[in-house]
Amino acid sequence: MTEDSQRNFRSVYYEKVGFRGVEEKKSLEILLKDDRLDIEKLCTFSQRFPLPSMYRALVWKVLLGILPPHHESHVQVMTYRKEQYSDVLHALKVIRFVSDATPQSEVYLYMHRLESGKLPRSPSFPLEPEDEVFLAIAKAMEEMVEDSVDCYWITRCFVNQLNSKYRDTLPQLPKAFEQYLNLEDSRLLSHLKACCAVSTLPYELWFKKCFAGCLPESSLQRIWDKVVSGSCKILVFVAVEILLTFKIKVMALNSAEKITKFLENIPQDSSDAIVSKAIDLWHKHCGTPVHSA
Repeated sequence: MTEDSQRNFRSVYYEKVGFRGVEEKKSLEILLKDDRLDIEKLCTFSQRFPLPSMYRALVWKVLLGILPPHHESHVQVMTYRKEQYSDVLHALKVIRFVSDATPQSEVYLYMHRLESGKLPRSPSFPLEPEDEVFLAIAKAMEEMVEDSVDCYWITRCFVNQLNSKYRDTLPQLPKAFEQYLNLEDSRLLSHLKACCAVSTLPYELWFKKCFAGCLPESSLQRIWDKVVSGSCKILVFVAVEILLTFKIKVMALNSAEKITKFLENIPQDSSDAIVSKAIDLWHKHCGTPVHSA
């Protein structure tokens, strides 16, 4: 048996006995041992494979620019990050903007607003639409990242990435969704159009909030691996796969209001399968893009 066939045999065997991704994990560990982390290779890995949970926060911090590529700087940089976190949090407590009873996601929001120079006069002021997006992402991130300092910095940089790198791309995703749904199931798209539902679909939930509040965090983090590593177009294929998965239900609904309401509250027990199929669709139509929206 050749070396390649042995490797293929092991991969199939690992999948059958529940150890899928063992070799991928080893490959990631090798990447993370380099003195200077290769950002492009980390992006490629994140787009090809789901990140092991034990390394996800580290990889995200590097890809989002929270940590530099050089290993020797990580401890010092995180010390600065923690000090900045503590200083900003202390300032908010001094001006009585937050307290120990304030939900953690709101604390992150006000920290972000303070550092951006956009802190409102009072926490009782109504939230802006961008604040709602930040809160949804922060709440989901809390379930993925245990350390509060890491959670704040990853949330902040993730949102900043959406508002800068993907600023021009996000508004185009509804059109791309329609395009790819038509390729996968034109009859389903025709039904949505007949019900005047295309323009009322929950695009803000899907694309602006990156499915935070729509899918459970265990499934969501696999999508965010792709967003963090360079492609927000994965969001389109998740939306397409949701429609394909619940096609029978959607086809049975005859109004835009009913369709939208259902899609805002889809059954959670299908989420893992939806994400897996969405990633397959993404690779089918886009290959494995690196640093591309």
